[in-house]
Amino acid sequence: MLVGERMSHPVLTILPDIPVQDAMMRMRKDKVRRYPVVNKRGKLIGIVTATDLLNAKPSEATTLSVWEVGYLLAKITVERVMTKDPLTVTEDTTIEEAARIMADRKIGGLPVMRGDRLVGIITETDLFNIFLEMLGARCAGVRVTVEALDTPGRIHDLTGAIYGLGGNIQGLGFIQGESVKTSQLTFKIAGVEPEAIKKAFKPLVEKILDIREEKGTS
Repeated sequence: MLVGERMSHPVLTILPDIPVQDAMMRMRKDKVRRYPVVNKRGKLIGIVTATDLLNAKPSEATTLSVWEVGYLLAKITVERVMTKDPLTVTEDTTIEEAARIMADRKIGGLPVMRGDRLVGIITETDLFNIFLEMLGARCAGVRVTVEALDTPGRIHDLTGAIYGLGGNIQGLGFIQGESVKTSQLTFKIAGVEPEAIKKAFKPLVEKILDIREEKGTS
């Protein structure tokens, strides 16, 4: 899966000379938490977040009256509080690479570029939605998590057991297990009963960590 498949586009942007207070009002109206900042030629020059806007204040604020602070706040523009030269990705960047950049750099979104043209933005919300889809979080079915040896053919054995029961896999994810020799696998399976899955999986895994029925959401 690539960024270009899941990015938000067309992307909402803002100009650098917009007052911070106006930017905050617009952000609430648009229901977003960040804007790429572009100049009048449409070139990306920064990114500004809701936190940047909320933290904007005059450097002399401690010595001013409430009215003076309000006046100066009205003069502060997006350019003063934005992050300049933001990290970016391209449409053919993998989703996991974009997620790694966001996690490592502790940022919530990345502008997406096609050459020198801004074409979209990928955010933490997009990644959360992908995570939900991968695990079948909105689908009804049996959710089962197992600890299994990390050996060739193990997933084949487990999916074969599901096939043998007539089940349909709605989601699948795995992480490192309790030891370097095992993985924790989570399946969301439709069309089977929990006891049938438990019986089929038991001889194939080290242990069943959790099993439950979920109704799913629309």
